[in-house]
Amino acid sequence: MVMHYKVSGHLACGSHGEKLPSTTELNKVKCRNCRKTEAFTEARRTTRNAARRAARREKNARASNDWRTAWVQRLSGLPGRQRLPRGFGEQAFV
Repeated sequence: MVMHYKVSGHLACGSHGEKLPSTTELNKVKCRNCRKTEAFTEARRTTRNAARRAARREKNARASNDWRTAWVQRLSGLPGRQRLPRGFGEQAFV
């Protein structure tokens, strides 16, 4: 059975009928005409870009935490009272 893409209450391909199956999930759409419309391609592009941005944000967050923990461990391993830089918490010395 062909699944259509529904945009704001209408089918993207322009088909009419109350019994036509439709969805807003991009992966389930099988209608070739719906997949070729500008609304569908824009929605797919927006979803893909959002996923890429989220992955990039997550990667940057992990990378920023890695250098920070390595720096704290390095200062903790040094003898004496080594001062932590600003932004590393309330404690003045390790």
